[in-house]
Amino acid sequence: MTKIVYVQTSGVDTPERLYAPFVLAMTAKAMDIDATIYFLIKGVTVVKKGEAEKIKIGNFPSLKDMIDQAIQAGVEMMVCDRSADLLGIDKGDIVEGVKVVGAATLNSLVLEADACIYF
Repeated sequence: MTKIVYVQTSGVDTPERLYAPFVLAMTAKAMDIDATIYFLIKGVTVVKKGEAEKIKIGNFPSLKDMIDQAIQAGVEMMVCDRSADLLGIDKGDIVEGVKVVGAATLNSLVLEADACIYF
């Protein structure tokens, strides 16, 4: 199966950069492509409980709704444990459905993927 990894490094301080990985990953799933979103550095703030509800741009649903839709579509989501530590975000503060993983996971994902896109 074809695999795409979307790496989200942008955080809630740049809301206009947050929708693309979700839209693209859900589109990939609809195309029968394996899709993973990996949250790194400030991207971890996107999946901190309570943050995504605060973001809504234009006619798009809230970012929380986008996260929920992506999980329902089967998009795998992972957050870098070291990035969470760096930002002082407790692993218990990550939204349900997002796996907390080690840094080596991103290396493995990229090596196994057919494409990798950074945001």
